[in-house]
Amino acid sequence: MEDVASARRGAAGIPRLFSLKGATGPLIGLILLCLFLSFTSDRFLSTRNFLNILDQVTVLGIMAVGMTFVILIGGIDLAVGSVLALAMMVMGYLANELGLPMAAAILVALVASAGTGVVSGFLITTFRVPAFIATLAMMSVARGLANMITDGQQIVGFPDWFNDLASIRHGGFLTVTVALAILVFLAAYLFLRYRSAGRMLYAVGGSNEVARLAGIDVRLVTIAVYAASAVCAGLAGIVLASRLDSVQPSSGLGYELDTIAAVVIGGTSLTGGSGGIPGTLIGVLIIGVLRNGLNLLNVSPFVQQIVIGIVIAIAVAAETYRNRK
Repeated sequence: MEDVASARRGAAGIPRLFSLKGATGPLIGLILLCLFLSFTSDRFLSTRNFLNILDQVTVLGIMAVGMTFVILIGGIDLAVGSVLALAMMVMGYLANELGLPMAAAILVALVASAGTGVVSGFLITTFRVPAFIATLAMMSVARGLANMITDGQQIVGFPDWFNDLASIRHGGFLTVTVALAILVFLAAYLFLRYRSAGRMLYAVGGSNEVARLAGIDVRLVTIAVYAASAVCAGLAGIVLASRLDSVQPSSGLGYELDTIAAVVIGGTSLTGGSGGIPGTLIGVLIIGVLRNGLNLLNVSPFVQQIVIGIVIAIAVAAETYRNRK
């Protein structure tokens, strides 16, 4: 009976997937944060700083889209930071060491990323390994592979056109990498809003068993979602490589925590079945604005970690309180 009730709640919420219900609090928090920083720093309210924030949240935003899918089905993906590093190293090695065309190297890197997600999804669905353990194992494997490719050494120097993707502002406003992040968010929004496959994620998150009885291939959906999360992580790695003009196997350390935090802060439930892309966008901006503001205020990086942790705790506590009510 509980499963049926859960499924009914999920079904009832489908027409309102992209209202700001559940993300109203984070949106208010973002507005208040911007107001506070505008009074405490004279550099915050400027076009240059706004563009810097967009550049800084691009990598996190792309990863957060994939993580939103995973958390919507009631899962978790701890491997995204390591998959990001693996994609970077695969691309760098193929392009700089083997002389493969850059476009082909990027494609292979994304395929390799997808492979890690498929393996994680397979472990979860076939061997019933808890998502936390399966992706924790993949985090270690992907990081090890990233180090093995170049024996832990970084690769420096890519074609000018590749670096220009993150440095040249078209129309004086958007870089290609920021535009790419916007397109990823838009595509994810449209997928969840207008495609039946997108609605399946909410059904699976609401109740695996009821979704199965309704004819949804839960196993296939789960594997596809983890593959999509890994591809988003790989794409974020390509964007980061464009920004840095280098790749190194230590990239992405701790990124999984920021990614999960952005999704949860945006109102997506850790238990699955509710949330969406608009909330995730707000969560990403909150973390980006918060980090930017703390830097402008010359706050120590160690204190920044404490502040981010407190914000995550408050967001999760608020979600728990809301669910109980």
